Amino acid sequence: MNVKNSQLSNTQKTILNFGSIVLFIIIMTLFCKSMGYSLIIPLFIFFLGVHLHFLGKKTKNFLHIGLLLAIIIFIAHIIDQYTTLPLNYIPVAAISILTMLLFNNLNLMFLVAFSSSVLVSLVLGGTFGMMLTFFLGSLIGAYAVREARTRGQLFSAGLFSSLIQVTCLLLLNPQTSLMMSWDFAIKQLVPLAANGLISALVVSATLKPFESLFGVLTNYSLLELSDFNQPLLKRMILEAPGTYHHSLVVSNLSEAAADAIGANALLTRVGAYYHDVGKMVKPEYFTENQMMGGNKHDNIEPSVSRLVILNHVKEGVEIAKKYKLNPKIIEFIPQHHGTSLMYYFYQKALEDAEDGETVKEEDFRYPGPKPQKRETAITLLADSVEGATRALDDPSPNRIEETVKKIINNKFIDGQLDECDLTLADIEKISATFIRILSAMYHNRIKYPEKKNTTTKIAKNQNSADSTKANKEKEMPRDGNRNSKSAEKDKDQSAENSSDNQKDSST
Repeated sequence: MNVKNSQLSNTQKTILNFGSIVLFIIIMTLFCKSMGYSLIIPLFIFFLGVHLHFLGKKTKNFLHIGLLLAIIIFIAHIIDQYTTLPLNYIPVAAISILTMLLFNNLNLMFLVAFSSSVLVSLVLGGTFGMMLTFFLGSLIGAYAVREARTRGQLFSAGLFSSLIQVTCLLLLNPQTSLMMSWDFAIKQLVPLAANGLISALVVSATLKPFESLFGVLTNYSLLELSDFNQPLLKRMILEAPGTYHHSLVVSNLSEAAADAIGANALLTRVGAYYHDVGKMVKPEYFTENQMMGGNKHDNIEPSVSRLVILNHVKEGVEIAKKYKLNPKIIEFIPQHHGTSLMYYFYQKALEDAEDGETVKEEDFRYPGPKPQKRETAITLLADSVEGATRALDDPSPNRIEETVKKIINNKFIDGQLDECDLTLADIEKISATFIRILSAMYHNRIKYPEKKNTTTKIAKNQNSADSTKANKEKEMPRDGNRNSKSAEKDKDQSAENSSDNQKDSST
């Protein structure tokens, strides 16, 4: 029965996908028919939608891509029909750059770069050379923003796009006389030289609206969310400083692990910053915020503790929505626990249970869902590993390695990683990354010897020096008298010698 329902659901999804594609194609067909453009354009878009479907892309991906292509076709139509601007000013590269920034998918970007170049050339009645120039400029511009995190990189991409398009134009028109003509420079060379920079400006101006419309996150938005001056992060620093520090450690572990397996490291780091915002409601019930007041769970029933711990997930989602966080960040909050068992409180409930009382394991599990993506799965593992290693009395490298492998193995056996696409090789890399970082964090430190009290010794040395100085001062007069007498004796001897000399001389 479940198999039949699953097959029916898949059939309905397929029908919905093709229905959306057909509706979009009908709209494009009517547009092309009314404007007198070739009907090969809607046919091309139809096969593009079919290709995206077989690539496993969702219907909304096709609609997003279709909207971008429709916009560039409309812009090309306006410039061609209602202005005297050269056609090389059309910012075709902006579409592929937007696709790269919005979806971060090379295959999708390549498809959009090719499609936009072909469609614009068809609308303008252009040549193969025009299509090739737009296509290569779009590719280079999109490749240049693949890992872009600053606005400067965006304009560098525009510069590269302009350079490639100008190069293509010169290679397609090698005649020296043509290249030296003023008409060629004004109508083709200068517009293409400015085309890439215009595309960069268009992307910079429209990126934020498209992010909101498509519900996606770019690197620029993620960097804004990672700013510690964000109101929600500043609030967590003040209200739950222990949770804030825990989130920083989890984010460092998660980012390194995501980078090791080729996942979105920036998204993972930012998601980890916000994964425990729900603890701000009752921070004193979580160990990282319990400074000197003891553990509040020692004085309440396990069932009450269970409710407090469970509610931090629900309250975290509500807080995140209140602060209008993107859904891609919000999903880290429920998924970083999955359906894990609150083992400590479950065991405590079993110990406190009276004879005949049943304690259900399901009651002590988080509501989920389980991690759906590699990024949220990594955060789940990092969160568990960080808490376990922090509780170790002797965090030696061997103990850390043993703990990390045990935690990850337990999560794997418990089925928490079943719904994401982590492979065994990925899990091994994640484990090795955690062990390396945690071992460095908890490394042994050199014990410096205590500073000895040298005050008495200094005083003794000072007294000894003073005594020596006093003795010398007492001896100085004696030496002076002796020296005086010696001088007088030498003087008398000299006078005596002089007298004798005089006697000898007179003789």
